[in-house]
Amino acid sequence: MDAAMKQGIPVIGLNDSGGARIQEGVDSLAGYAEVFQRNVLASGVVPQISRGRAFRSGSFCIWRSNHACVSRLSSVLGVSHQGGAVYSPAMTDFIFMVQRTSSMFVTGPNVVKTVTQEVVSQEDLGGASVHTKISGVAHNAFANDISALRAVRKLYSYLPLSCNEEPPASATLDAPDRIDEGLRYLVPDDPNLPYDVRDLLKRVIDHDSMFEIMPDFGANIITAFARMDGKPVALVANNPAVLAGCLDIDSSIKAARFGRFSSCPPPN
Repeated sequence: MDAAMKQGIPVIGLNDSGGARIQEGVDSLAGYAEVFQRNVLASGVVPQISRGRAFRSGSFCIWRSNHACVSRLSSVLGVSHQGGAVYSPAMTDFIFMVQRTSSMFVTGPNVVKTVTQEVVSQEDLGGASVHTKISGVAHNAFANDISALRAVRKLYSYLPLSCNEEPPASATLDAPDRIDEGLRYLVPDDPNLPYDVRDLLKRVIDHDSMFEIMPDFGANIITAFARMDGKPVALVANNPAVLAGCLDIDSSIKAARFGRFSSCPPPN
């Protein structure tokens, strides 16, 4: 990681962790501290990508950027449990999980049962549905590992390699000066009638270029990456189809997090 920061190249790690070994006490925590410290130092400098299975915390990680110049993404594949290894994915910019197999929690069902006598499953305690719909910790959930990894690849196609790079543009057959007559009919004349703002956004951006972030959390706000004339853009839009598009706590946090990530100054 030190060399990657010096060279300005991404860090790719393969992780397989069951969390800290209690037998090793402070030494194991010190090991995590060394990793976390370098995550912080690399933040805003280079992407950090980590992948693993049976990882008691997370797996495919492009670590978080405080300055939105660098992405940090976690795709939790296989079984994910508790421990120090779960904290880093929870702090990353994007977390992808797999439905019915991925889970993330500070402490597992066995400890919960021992302390509170409550019986709870891994899915109910910290499964993909919990984190994509209720807590907002995860950004997307997918049916299987392959879909999750493909989504990681697609998401990364919108992002720069480092804070010194421009976001990657791509060729498009969608003319930037095209006229869409359907736009005049999308928004109802009656302000009390709802409409889905996705229909409007998809007509304005390049064809089939929208990649929505956190679609199941704070659905009254839409946050997404897309392209216009082949260049990546970030979209934030109130969605009148849900709660009339009014802001609440979840949607405000969602929009603020996405806006902060996307507000990257241009390279020198």
